[in-house]
Amino acid sequence: MATSVSSKQSAGLLPYRLKDGDVEVLLGRPGGPFWGKKDLGSWSVPKGLIAADETVLAAAKREFAEGTGHPPRGKSVSLGQSKQPRGKIHVSAVEHDWDAADLKSNMFEMEWRPRSGRRQMFSRTRSRRMV
Repeated sequence: MATSVSSKQSAGLLPYRLKDGDVEVLLGRPGGPFWGKKDLGSWSVPKGLIAADETVLAAAKREFAEGTGHPPRGKSVSLGQSKQPRGKIHVSAVEHDWDAADLKSNMFEMEWRPRSGRRQMFSRTRSRRMV
């Protein structure tokens, strides 16, 4: 039975594949102006906030599709939850063999530089990599 949770929590989907006897996972680096020059410590599971009417898994799948341009396929398994500085994150894993070069993020618009009055478009996810 699916359970919905508070919208103050996040959900993420960790795609993995088996390659030459090793496990590889897909990680992403956030896009937008705040993450432009940051690399170390910025790679993570594609994730985002859970809407009030969503289950954890539905939010994880939605966020993955928004961050990669592809809806996840395959059976998922919950990896549990972790406390992060900005709240809890619920993570599920799904086995699939994506080519990270084929994944494209959707865009978002925001005012940049702050209080400049100018709006710009940015990619939600700057980079993706199987590691």
